[in-house]
Amino acid sequence: MKKRNLTLLTDLYELTMMQGYFKEKNANETVIFDAFFRANPVNAGYSICAGLDQVIDYINNLHFEKEDIDYLGSTGLFGEDFLDYLRDFQFSGDIYAIPEGTVIFPREPLVKVIAPIMEAQLIETALLNIINHQSLIATKAARVVYAAKGDGVMEFGLRRAQGPDAGIYGARAAMIGGCIGTSNVLCGQMFDVPVKGTHAHSWIMSFPDELTAFRTYARLYPTACILLVDTYDTLNSGIPNAIQVFQEMRQAGIPLTFYGIRLDSGDLAYLSKEAKKMLDAAGFSDAVISASNDLDETLITSLKLQGAAINSWGVGTNLITSKDCPSFGGVYKLAAIQDKVTGKFIPKIKLSENAEKITNPGNKTIRRIYNKNTGKIIADLICLADETFDCSNSLLLFDPVSTWKKTHLAPDSYTMRELLIPVFQKGKCVYESPKVMDIREYCKKELATLWEESLRLEYPHRVHVDLSNELWHMKNQLLDSYQYQN
Repeated sequence: MKKRNLTLLTDLYELTMMQGYFKEKNANETVIFDAFFRANPVNAGYSICAGLDQVIDYINNLHFEKEDIDYLGSTGLFGEDFLDYLRDFQFSGDIYAIPEGTVIFPREPLVKVIAPIMEAQLIETALLNIINHQSLIATKAARVVYAAKGDGVMEFGLRRAQGPDAGIYGARAAMIGGCIGTSNVLCGQMFDVPVKGTHAHSWIMSFPDELTAFRTYARLYPTACILLVDTYDTLNSGIPNAIQVFQEMRQAGIPLTFYGIRLDSGDLAYLSKEAKKMLDAAGFSDAVISASNDLDETLITSLKLQGAAINSWGVGTNLITSKDCPSFGGVYKLAAIQDKVTGKFIPKIKLSENAEKITNPGNKTIRRIYNKNTGKIIADLICLADETFDCSNSLLLFDPVSTWKKTHLAPDSYTMRELLIPVFQKGKCVYESPKVMDIREYCKKELATLWEESLRLEYPHRVHVDLSNELWHMKNQLLDSYQYQN
């Protein structure tokens, strides 16, 4: 699991196209591909970028083993000259990407690949597989954490994840999105993130009685004593027995540093409020009341509105699978081809009957525009990579479709930040991924740059993603030229 060669984690047509470019030597031009997505999951107001660290590992380890070559040869699709070329294959291009944990919006490039088209084509599938999955789970986690309103959220969906990789990298993405810990021990080891957990109903059932089970657990783990109270009868057995154990710990002089109960079934709002009354009456007002049981941001919000006394949330299936939106619609599109004589990039555009599927051409980057006084995001501006801007000048933003919708920014009223950073240069990695917990903190700061209206779970305000004047004119000239040709 730690280091795997994922070179054949690709769709067959990437390899057949790759061979075609190899055979037609003049066709193997340097190109630009953009990876982007068209819509936020579950109509959210934002998404969170994740997965870059695994993309880096994938590119660094991109090579064809002998058994890979042998397998490809056995398909009968590939010539010996192409297979010989693959034996020494290495990625030689440039990659720019938005750092993990960044707030992102539809249609802006998350990853930009500049490479010979053979190489750029080969990495498409794995790159999308990695970025799509981890960005989806990080976004879901951020929404769940937002719903919890400052309470801790623990990820513990491993057993319901779609396989080991989804469980491991999904847990990593959930940590980036704001979870305080994961039950996934391998994720904890691999990425140095906190691992947390309590015990199962089977622990209680394996003892002669519930009180004995609680006492035994408290003796073993006095500094992390969260007792599962709903195995038999939550209000008449579980909570009274937990209180008795807490009293015995206090009488024995054991510090109650982190202790409480967990509810995993029943009416969580009612039971938590009753539990809070009982714990307070017994002198344990600082006890944690944790809840699980098919939670997501919608149910957590509902429980909050009902006055539930829960202050810790364990979220599993609905988080690790992003159950209400199980896919992130990232795509990978050709944006430009380099002229071999001039070295300039010739913009390319994909047309479609669906306006949202028409691509943005050229060699691009993204400038994020902030309100200078509040630090909140005003808009994102997709522009050509060589464009320059001066915040001491006024700036006119306009909707690229409904162009009459305009915003005029006065001089010195805004700041700008370029989002795409170099990750690979001439095949060599020039970027070191931060630790996951550092990315988590960065993500928290990123979310704080959104207006509250964009964070809300239902009908959020949409942050505008506009095109620069130069890019807009380039795009429309290309559209006009194709219409003229037809």
